[in-house]
Amino acid sequence: MNMASILQGLLQRRCNAMNGLSYRELTLPGVLLIEQKAFHDPRGFFMEMHHQQKYRDIGITQSFVQDNYSHSLHNTLRGLHYQLKHPQAKLITVLRGTIYDVAVDIRRGSPTFGKWVGQTLADTCLQQLYIPTGFAHGFCVLSEEADVLYKCTDLYSPEDDHGVLWCDTDIGIQWPLAQPSLSTKDGRLRKLSEIPPTELPALA
Repeated sequence: MNMASILQGLLQRRCNAMNGLSYRELTLPGVLLIEQKAFHDPRGFFMEMHHQQKYRDIGITQSFVQDNYSHSLHNTLRGLHYQLKHPQAKLITVLRGTIYDVAVDIRRGSPTFGKWVGQTLADTCLQQLYIPTGFAHGFCVLSEEADVLYKCTDLYSPEDDHGVLWCDTDIGIQWPLAQPSLSTKDGRLRKLSEIPPTELPALA
């Protein structure tokens, strides 16, 4: 590791300590696991779900314009979804329960095209997952129930709703559920190799 990388790492950790956020990049570029700081007392705890400037300090510069709330039962799998003309970066928070959250790089020309990363998120851990644009997203529910809040950087557009088949063998996601409960729409999605390039985002 060169000196510039060392200094950059020290500056990043200092910034994190200053604004109360701790984060690390996962195995796909731009996918961040964020840990919030909570203030506890005998009554419970308080935390900031989102603070625009603090997130800008760690490189999340987009503005979030829509909040989605999902309530799902055990064994539910939602995904893998993306929008093409109105791409959405997402900030995922579990309010109740436990999920396994997945991001897949579907950007044409990306060196990690078709690669995936998964992360368990639970209400017992004050963590969030940031998924940038150009990735398909999905999750499955491991607890009896799960309430998930995800902030999006663009509005939902029904005519721009796209997806990749959850069990695409070429991607090879290791879901912790063998036979999940799916919507009819999600069960009919195509494999990544079957989607025309014009229906996939390009590497910026």
